[in-house]
Amino acid sequence: MSDFPFLSVLTVAPLVGALIVVFLPRDRPDFAKQVAFVWSLAVLALTVVMWVAFKTGGERFQFRESYTWIPQWDAKFTFAADGIALVMLMLIAVLVPLVILASWHDAEQSKRSVPVYFALLLVLESTMIGVFAAADVFLFYVFFEVMLVPMYFIIGSYGSHRRQYAAVKFFLYSLVGGLFMLAAVIGLWVVGGKTFDWQTLVQADISTGTERWLFLGFFVAFAIKAPFFPFHTWLPDAGGAAPAGAAALLVGVLDKVGTFGILRYCLPMFPEASKWFAPWALALGVIGIIYAALLAVGQNDLKRLVSYTSIAHFGFIGVGIFAFTTQAGTGAVLYMVNHGLATGLLFLVVGMLVARRGSALISDFGGAGKLVPVLAGVLFFAGLASLALPGTAPFVSEFLVLIGTFTVNKPVAVIATLGIILAAAYVLWMVQRTTQGTLNPALTEVEGMRRDLNLREKVVVAPLIALIVLLGFYPKPLTDVINPAVQATMQDVGSTDPAPTVGSVQEAAK
Repeated sequence: MSDFPFLSVLTVAPLVGALIVVFLPRDRPDFAKQVAFVWSLAVLALTVVMWVAFKTGGERFQFRESYTWIPQWDAKFTFAADGIALVMLMLIAVLVPLVILASWHDAEQSKRSVPVYFALLLVLESTMIGVFAAADVFLFYVFFEVMLVPMYFIIGSYGSHRRQYAAVKFFLYSLVGGLFMLAAVIGLWVVGGKTFDWQTLVQADISTGTERWLFLGFFVAFAIKAPFFPFHTWLPDAGGAAPAGAAALLVGVLDKVGTFGILRYCLPMFPEASKWFAPWALALGVIGIIYAALLAVGQNDLKRLVSYTSIAHFGFIGVGIFAFTTQAGTGAVLYMVNHGLATGLLFLVVGMLVARRGSALISDFGGAGKLVPVLAGVLFFAGLASLALPGTAPFVSEFLVLIGTFTVNKPVAVIATLGIILAAAYVLWMVQRTTQGTLNPALTEVEGMRRDLNLREKVVVAPLIALIVLLGFYPKPLTDVINPAVQATMQDVGSTDPAPTVGSVQEAAK
């Protein structure tokens, strides 16, 4: 099975599905939805097969494919996946079918073409898979930029109020970051031996000054995409205007391209510059944690509140990456996955609540749990997972990040811990103001608020709840895949753990 071209097939398959869906009759919208959903399930099935075929103790990069593309530049269609990329590909494959189910009526509400909307979701899936599977720097850059297009049209055409403003802001921010990366990619090609091959560039001998400038070009693009403070202002607008399902993919997967890019490109290719810039990156991380959490507390818009919580969570991921320890690095990658599950669930549930009420303003709710108790319960669970309650998957990630950071930088770890307290404040206050307390009389007059979760919506939230609980108690299936890739990345940077890793402790015990 390791010889099967998993990554190229996974990249192309959703694109083929999108072409089929977009040409389906527009007078049969349900059929277009069904085709898109079944197609996404096929992608999930193939990803599961790839996961089983991945050898945990094997080579760092597996399923490698390479096809000639632009020989004059030595640019190739090269795909490969390590443990970090593999878990992100699995996250995409799990989320997309659930987002399609959750978005069943989104396009109808916007009075736009239903087949086009679901085709755009499949195109988005194709570009997301490509950006994580690419092992050629130029190919990665192409997917990095093309990924903006389907999300731009989803937000601009199918979003809520101020959707055009949010779509343009999202596109311009990402495009500016892409220009920084393009300059760095060209510079890297010149000084790296006129090739875009990742494995060759990692071994390239680059002068200190040049390395720092190239690092900065990549880092700015990734910091905007993530987003890290102070490049974050596009996310609350985009997350607030996007349909709930698209917003779940935006904060659950698209933003992870930034942190993934730092791990895959900045650290291995520019190790000295990564260490030199690390104090600044750590500072941005802790500022983002506190700043975004404080802003989340004061939000009256549910979708913008969830967007600000994501900015705070990305601060934790950034801290874990630049702590340069195996524990913190593994925690950061695990956080990328668990944040995608927990915040994806939170966005989807918020979307269900907003669709029923017809408003995203927290002040328009109050006591909604008396009318929709199951939906309120799922919202409460999603909120608890978002604040990293012990027993949920994000707790494991956050704990690894903090303990791995504490061993090398106690002040950063202590300040970051304050974000946990603030997370409890904004999550519990959100839940209290929307579903608890005295029932808002206006809610009884809204027909949608009389409908609790239906079967389709229960099918959407059940797998995410199960995964969050399972990985909260048993994260080993993910950590076994992630840890070797993180250790290899730390070796690329030339960093060693100041304390024994979990693996070495177990070996010593034996």
